[in-house]
Amino acid sequence: MSASAGAQSTRPGAALLIGALGVVYGDIGTSPLYTVRAALSGLPGAGRDEILGVLSLLFWMLMFVVSLKYVTMILRADNRGEGGTLALMELAVRGLEGRRRWTVVVLGLIGACLFYGDSIITPAISVISAVEGIGVVSHTLDGWVVPVAMALIIGLFAIQSHGTGAMGKLFGPIMLLWFLVLGVLGGWRIIQTPQILHALNPWWAASFVAQAPWTTFILLGALVLALTGAETLYADMGHFGRSAIRRVWFGVVLPSLVLCYFGQGALLLANPAAIKNPFFLLAPGWALWPLVILATAATVIASQAVISGSFSVTRQAIQLGFWPRMNILHTSAREEGQIYLPRVNIAMCLAVLALIAVAQSSQALAGAYGFAVTGTMLMTSLLAFRVLPGRSRGARRTLWLGLLVLFLAFDVLLFTSNTLKIAAGGWVPLVLGVCLFTLMLTWKQGRQRIHDTLAGDQPPLREFMQGIEQYPPTRVAGTAVFMSMIVDTVPPALLHNLKHNKVLHEQVVFLTVHSAGVPYVSFSERYRLERLSRSSWQVVARWGFKQEPNVPQLLEQIAQEHPELDLEPMQTSYYLSRQTIIVVRRLPLLLRWRRSLFAFMARNASRSTRFYKIPPNRVVEMGMQMEL
Repeated sequence: MSASAGAQSTRPGAALLIGALGVVYGDIGTSPLYTVRAALSGLPGAGRDEILGVLSLLFWMLMFVVSLKYVTMILRADNRGEGGTLALMELAVRGLEGRRRWTVVVLGLIGACLFYGDSIITPAISVISAVEGIGVVSHTLDGWVVPVAMALIIGLFAIQSHGTGAMGKLFGPIMLLWFLVLGVLGGWRIIQTPQILHALNPWWAASFVAQAPWTTFILLGALVLALTGAETLYADMGHFGRSAIRRVWFGVVLPSLVLCYFGQGALLLANPAAIKNPFFLLAPGWALWPLVILATAATVIASQAVISGSFSVTRQAIQLGFWPRMNILHTSAREEGQIYLPRVNIAMCLAVLALIAVAQSSQALAGAYGFAVTGTMLMTSLLAFRVLPGRSRGARRTLWLGLLVLFLAFDVLLFTSNTLKIAAGGWVPLVLGVCLFTLMLTWKQGRQRIHDTLAGDQPPLREFMQGIEQYPPTRVAGTAVFMSMIVDTVPPALLHNLKHNKVLHEQVVFLTVHSAGVPYVSFSERYRLERLSRSSWQVVARWGFKQEPNVPQLLEQIAQEHPELDLEPMQTSYYLSRQTIIVVRRLPLLLRWRRSLFAFMARNASRSTRFYKIPPNRVVEMGMQMEL
């Protein structure tokens, strides 16, 4: 799927609805595998009142956080149809300068970094919880849980380079079957023990909170597992549209999840010993193996969705200048969103395998999962304060602010509850988030420092080129395209070329590439062309943060629209500056450490030629050293 007007249509077709079911709801759809067990395992000897209270809390959390906050409200905060933490951040920083702008940027980066934690923990906890079903079939198979889960993870990451197009066609139907099975199994158990339906009454949740407030606070750290995947609804809005996501949630996903959760509660009312694995014990004995197989397929789909999401977030971070350039491969000739990042794939695979090897069970990963999810939710609520109220006036604005205050208060409650689990696994996404945040901020600030240094050292471009026309060097046939970081300043590559080669092409184009604060930029808005002198032009090009720059394609478009420019590919040469960062040793240790890290990242970034799709046999690189 790609972001389009059709995706935002008010009446999405069946194919779009099935696609949304397969991609968007895999994460939250596999939460019944472990949520009830994780919550009630913390209440030894839980009786009827405790089970009803916990199920009531779970139900109203789904309604308040997912149905009201995300599906009804947050989906309205779209950046030209796109959602997600970085898209919301770009909306929130508009019109801000200085410290206020940096505060919003930091909040967005924290949310993005915690999303990576979620992307690593989801495959681990989902796959291992599904494979744990073989232990329900026979305890003699318990020793195979971890090896089988690790084999599935290796296979899942190994096929990423082939793309998800073929698998994607199966995602929707399999997930539809999964949700139908959830509903049928849950409904079957509810019919046997209908008393569980009392939990729909919010009085049971309120009573449970009133009788044991501290226990409830701790319990929130487990119940939040039912909300995992709520961020995915927002992040995938651009692929399927607001209407499709809402219809699938209220029409299929929510009813199936509620039936399954209440079915597990009904089973526990009838048989408290089923707490060892209430999900798989919902099924009769003959259906255990088919359910294990279906659950494994569903968790693989859920894992695939977050892996693809991490690829997309990384590409957005690169385009927005928060991450070094990376090799991005397209796995589909038709779908722009289907991409593969080899480095990210390898790093995630190793991290997931390490988590499974250390944790050994889904129970051990529950604390880590909740911390990552609640942290991302909290950042989304804070950013939404900058975006949603500004779109309304009067009483409607007051209503937005009131609801956002409630959401923020509940997110703080969930997040603080999960901080109690830092020692029990919450440190994993915390450490990962801090490391990624440091890397992103270091890259952004390092690039800004280089930008400021070059801007201060170089002469104005127009005056320089007009002077060249009056006292020209030797001119040679063809067109030279100088890639420049900064508009209106002379790029170092031009100065080095004149100094060492003492020649200049008949036509000179200065090209600066910017990332727009929107997901997509149309061809009609792709560039701005300005003539500097008789034989030189300046081009400022813009791509959205979900697009990839393609310089040869841009030049072809310019040549068609401006015939006076000769941009025939075989007569065009590209000149780029390649900076080598030298860290000054006399700096204090802290500054030297950050700058050494930036230099390391710069050395390992993908080459500009590959990133901008420039033919390498048409490139001349001019090396230069810069002190930091």
